[in-house]
Amino acid sequence: MDLGIKGKTAIVCGGSKGLGRGSAEKLAEAGVRIILNARSEGPLKETAAEIAKRYGVEVVPVAADVTTPEGREKLLEAAPNPDILVNNAGGPPPGVWSDWGEEEWQAAIRANMLSPIHLITAVLPGMIERRWGRIVNITSGSVKAPIPALGLSGAARSGLTGFVAGTSRQVARHGVTINNLLPGQHETARIESLMNNTAKSRGVTVEEARAAAYAANPAGRFGTTEEFGAACAFLCSAYAGYIVGQNLLLDGGAFNSTLG
Repeated sequence: MDLGIKGKTAIVCGGSKGLGRGSAEKLAEAGVRIILNARSEGPLKETAAEIAKRYGVEVVPVAADVTTPEGREKLLEAAPNPDILVNNAGGPPPGVWSDWGEEEWQAAIRANMLSPIHLITAVLPGMIERRWGRIVNITSGSVKAPIPALGLSGAARSGLTGFVAGTSRQVARHGVTINNLLPGQHETARIESLMNNTAKSRGVTVEEARAAAYAANPAGRFGTTEEFGAACAFLCSAYAGYIVGQNLLLDGGAFNSTLG
């Protein structure tokens, strides 16, 4: 399917691996020029080269920490007028409420709420002026169904969700859409960390923890980065202009509800 976005430019944050890379790959497959961001320069450059070679599009790596003003400035200098913005940042480590003090809360809010909001507000004026833009925030299924061990992540990302709910409806008339993707469990390095944590807390092996997680999911597995990336690319497509302020859950049916 031609998504109608060939030749457009996308900023993809956290794009060197995992769900960010999956999203970057599917956008590149659609013919989009990619500004690929992550903090670690080596893996980022390697991923950028691989995507460029595979899909025949320009992929510009920008190593920067977008949780800082300097990092965001560096990223926006590389792409001052993006057509597409994919916000993505790894979540804080799992734990319990007693683990989290001022420093932990500030870090979570800065990474998973304020940084994406700052990037959104930076690119919106240009998108509005051009009367076209797509913004997708990769958040978490914990925004919809709380996961106790991910309280830091869920709280910070819920703040971003609230911002998007109002802002998306203010800019939709200008041809700009903002939506959120809420991943459940996917085959990423993040899930490996969570499986290790689960195994330790339950006194079982990682293999046993993974098998239990598979069995608890209606799909009987975790999601793949490829299918996640395809969902992201569609929300960035020319055909998604009437999808506004939505929170799309990709979790294999784990959230049990008549209405999603």
